[in-house]
Amino acid sequence: WMAPDEAKERVGALYRRSMHGRTMFVIPYLMGPAGSPMSRVGVMVTDSAYVVASMHIMARVGDVALRHMRDPEDFVAGLHSLGDLSPDRRFIMHFPEERLIWSVGSGYGGNALLGKKCHALRIASSQARQEGWMAEHMLILGLEDPDGEVTYLAAAMPSASGKTNLAMVVSRLPGYRVWTVGDDIAWIHVDAHGQLRAINPERGFFGVAPNTSPKTNPNGMATVRSNTIFTNVALTPSGEPWWEGMDAAPPAGLVDWQGKAWQPGGAAAHPNSRFTAPVRQCPSIDPNWEDPQGVPISGFIFGSRRARVVPLVFEAFDWPHGVFLGSAMGTETTAAITGTVGVVRRDPMAMIPFCGYNMADYFGHWLGIGSRLAKPPRIFRVNWFRRDGEGRFLWPGYGENVRILKWIVERIRGKAAARETPIGYVPTPGSLDTDGLDVPAARLEAALHCDRDEWFEALDELRGFYAQFGSRLPAPIWEAHAQTARRFRA
Repeated sequence: WMAPDEAKERVGALYRRSMHGRTMFVIPYLMGPAGSPMSRVGVMVTDSAYVVASMHIMARVGDVALRHMRDPEDFVAGLHSLGDLSPDRRFIMHFPEERLIWSVGSGYGGNALLGKKCHALRIASSQARQEGWMAEHMLILGLEDPDGEVTYLAAAMPSASGKTNLAMVVSRLPGYRVWTVGDDIAWIHVDAHGQLRAINPERGFFGVAPNTSPKTNPNGMATVRSNTIFTNVALTPSGEPWWEGMDAAPPAGLVDWQGKAWQPGGAAAHPNSRFTAPVRQCPSIDPNWEDPQGVPISGFIFGSRRARVVPLVFEAFDWPHGVFLGSAMGTETTAAITGTVGVVRRDPMAMIPFCGYNMADYFGHWLGIGSRLAKPPRIFRVNWFRRDGEGRFLWPGYGENVRILKWIVERIRGKAAARETPIGYVPTPGSLDTDGLDVPAARLEAALHCDRDEWFEALDELRGFYAQFGSRLPAPIWEAHAQTARRFRA
């Protein structure tokens, strides 16, 4: 944090003549479907042609944005310049009270495509709190059952926790299909009937390339076959993009992400290399993805990467308990997050990098939204990444995750069985559809196990995290923490 006046004085100097000799582009853009009351306008300037091309994929640009303005000041303003790309002169600054973004010294998508994280999450989360809606780091999907009924879910997952893969997943469960509404950001409003409805404010995908493959994300691979910008990937001799995890072995003659001949043992693609592709190219795109009123959300999922502690899936007792579970999220770091691997960091609702105001007040906003709902969506916690004592994953993941989505939807409909544990409702043996799945019962039991000692350790660590918020932390969060400990002691 920096005082706004100090920030503008200090960083304003970096903009002086920063675009000298370059072309300045002005980009009016619309986040959200045209004609939607949930959509918002932004106008950004930049000296990067890459940003211009990418924004044409990621947002609706041009006249459609100008027509959507309610008045001449009804937009988020963004100023971006590459500057000299020096890390010590790199600043990405947000002024929520002014709905203003300044970014200088970076060409990376999250810092330069100002409609994305800067506007759609950091500024929008602050705006949403003031106006009574939600801006969340969430995918939106619809699960269609064999009878053709579609149930919409929103899921928050930190980077490298399988969010894009889940949003586009190809079901391994006969009769079930997943429809993609969005893979990264959800804007969620309470309608006149007390129902939460969500839109995807974006028009494109900005996905992590490494480990995207025909096995992990076949719909993602189909999406990027054309009209796609690849950033910091490797190139084959024929000029095609390549990254780790795409194929079994790297082809001969690769040029790495730095433009050098690739050497075995080195990184061909940058660990955070990206693809930028239009949403409309996704084979699983939902027919209602641009519905101006949004899709009705029946359930929320919080997921993260944890080798232990967190079971494969469980349901919160109620809305306040679900908010507690989201506030308690921690994830094991990967290269896409910090460059280091395996360290657990706190990331409530996957919003730590993106919330535009105090996180304790953010938890309070979630609690307040719940009180306005006629029938609050159920809240669930998932963890595809739990491992056994030998370090092997207990759950196969990918297309088999639809089995977990099926249980979630059946819980929402009152059909699936569960047993009560100190942390919530866990599937009973047999309530998960495992037909045709080669997972031994003992392994599934281990994936769903709730370990008392591990949870006491986690609750103790969580106490320290909550303490930093002082008296601002909502009382229901502390009470849910205390109740969890009491249930384990009972």
